[in-house]
Amino acid sequence: MIAHVKGKIIHKSPESVIVDVGGVGYEVHIPLSTYYKLPETEEYVSLNTYTHIREDAMQLYGFFTQREKEIFQLLIAVSGVGPRLARNILSGIPADDLVSAVSSADIARLKAIPGIGGKTAERLVVELKDKMAAIATGQGARGKGQEMCKADSISSDLFSALVNLGYKGNLAEKAIEKVKQNNTNATFEVLLKESLKVLAKG
Repeated sequence: MIAHVKGKIIHKSPESVIVDVGGVGYEVHIPLSTYYKLPETEEYVSLNTYTHIREDAMQLYGFFTQREKEIFQLLIAVSGVGPRLARNILSGIPADDLVSAVSSADIARLKAIPGIGGKTAERLVVELKDKMAAIATGQGARGKGQEMCKADSISSDLFSALVNLGYKGNLAEKAIEKVKQNNTNATFEVLLKESLKVLAKG
């Protein structure tokens, strides 16, 4: 999984940026909050990225800050919220305002975000209220397993892969934590295989 991209901007738009990394152009989908912070074309940029794998494509989503990436990963773990909608949410409301709205159960504010209806707003509050409240109080964006994911790139990539495969974020966290305890120096491929075994057992 690609968790970080650094290179020269060869094209940018409000929806995506193409970054030249060693002669290879990576298209990275971005929220408006990241677009506004991009340097000019031909200048260099460093983005935290999330790899989304579908049957017919692999897409990268990029963020200027690790915090925004963490919030994005929380959003896509919510039922009915995919990467495109999560990006739109971050484009429609500043990250700090989103954290405040979810943690305070401000349904009206969430419904004001383009593309968010009442049911989705309620799911965001039900599934993310405690985690967003933790962000608001400076205690971190995730639970114990997600804190572990933040600590090293392999765990972060594992979390991304498992969520892409359809597993809920909290289940992915627990599986990764369990597997990492027994496979300290294992490769990503081995850890992913073992995580899938743990999830298959329930």
